[in-house]
Amino acid sequence: MLKPFLDRWRLVALLVSAGMLATAHAFETFGGYAPCTLCLRQREVYWTALALGLAFMVVVRLPGGPRWREATCWVLGLVFLVGAGVAAYHAGVEWKFWPGPTTCSSGGAAGVSLGDMQAFLNGAEVRPPACDEAAWVFAGLSMAGWNALASLGLVVLSVLAALRERAKR
Repeated sequence: MLKPFLDRWRLVALLVSAGMLATAHAFETFGGYAPCTLCLRQREVYWTALALGLAFMVVVRLPGGPRWREATCWVLGLVFLVGAGVAAYHAGVEWKFWPGPTTCSSGGAAGVSLGDMQAFLNGAEVRPPACDEAAWVFAGLSMAGWNALASLGLVVLSVLAALRERAKR
């Protein structure tokens, strides 16, 4: 059942990353959830995976490129593992297990929109989102918690894809 996805793992990683970024953007645009500093860091991981997925799709099609198929899956797995770490760290900050970075305090400008800045200039108080407050929770997990689980799933699939590539040799 996973074979078609694992055989095209670079494309799947690119599409999943684009989907995660689109979901985050939809929460921001349509849901009104402004991202905090750690939310933005989690997005950077998906931008990295998206760019690498695209580059790796080209690399494996170049002369001599097929020998890199397994390595590209391992690299994508490492990127998703970093994403799981950032997301788990963010979830821990939300649960108050440890303090977040200083840029996540209410005094920073991270996550503030241009409209918020204009309102501030007009005298309104603007409070950017804090990293230690979960803006959205479903089934007991925040977006960061769900992202950690999704990223771990992507790590597992990356490893399976790499092992599949190894077995083809």
